[in-house]
Amino acid sequence: MQKDSRIFVAGHRGLVGSAIVSELKAKGYDNLLLMSHNQLDLSDYVALENFFKTYSPEYVFLAAAKVGGIMANNIYRADFIYQNLMIQNHAIHLSYQYGVKKLLFLGSSCIYPKNAKQPITEDELLKGVLEYTNEPYAIAKIAGLKMCESYNLQYNTNFLSVMPTNLYGENDNFDLQNSHVLPALIAKFHKAKKEGLESVEIWGSGCPRREFLHSSDMAKACIYVMENIDFEHIKGEGEIRNTHINIGYGSDVSIAELAEIVCDIVGYKGKIYFDTTKPDGTFQKLMDSSKIFSLGWRPTITLKDGIKQTYEWYITNVAQ
Repeated sequence: MQKDSRIFVAGHRGLVGSAIVSELKAKGYDNLLLMSHNQLDLSDYVALENFFKTYSPEYVFLAAAKVGGIMANNIYRADFIYQNLMIQNHAIHLSYQYGVKKLLFLGSSCIYPKNAKQPITEDELLKGVLEYTNEPYAIAKIAGLKMCESYNLQYNTNFLSVMPTNLYGENDNFDLQNSHVLPALIAKFHKAKKEGLESVEIWGSGCPRREFLHSSDMAKACIYVMENIDFEHIKGEGEIRNTHINIGYGSDVSIAELAEIVCDIVGYKGKIYFDTTKPDGTFQKLMDSSKIFSLGWRPTITLKDGIKQTYEWYITNVAQ
């Protein structure tokens, strides 16, 4: 990418998209194409095609998606599969039709089987049953990465896919009804501290382990891939499949350990209660990020430092 390349960041107001925009600007990229959902509905094919005709993007970061936590994924199953399929189908196909030089599709670690071998390598894809609560979302993301791979093989495009681990950071969703575990814990402990509550209830046993990566690190990884890696570098020989790239931190913590870290950073002095009648989800989802590490990228923000930064942002921008 050149500094004046026309770069379309789809989903630029979201957790990852906003971090990508910040990192691109910091690196001197000054021709960013940014459209809010109200300006451009990616599920509207005609509207999106008009956008491609008008602005001719050269590079596309496809970070737009309908996302949510366990509860939202389980309740709004039809919405999660339909909306995500429409967004990515339209964006990927139009990127091919209008000659986009490179596209980066952002998936999710939930694409992997519920009982995948740990740490999870890219080759674990489609080797087992998915976690039930987010199966529709996972299937949509699998379709997206296979669509990129298939267009590369049939049409010689340069569409890459990255699979991030659990992400957190500025512009995260802190709504307790449909947020992911880390922002939910920040919001819960802050509320409990403010209201002087004696205890905080957390879903599940606290035993499952999760890996967390700060959104700024994820954004740096995405830009690194766009600047340095092409499909030719990763496709291998013989049957070409599973060409996506895991993006992780490299280690995980239990939900109980995470709760203690957040509790300490927020300054909450009460007790933590784990509701074992609620679902735990997959026991462990640690990504094997050796592929991206071998290609020259590594994260720089520790979990504690990242949570501190996120909590400071939450206090200033959400809690007020």
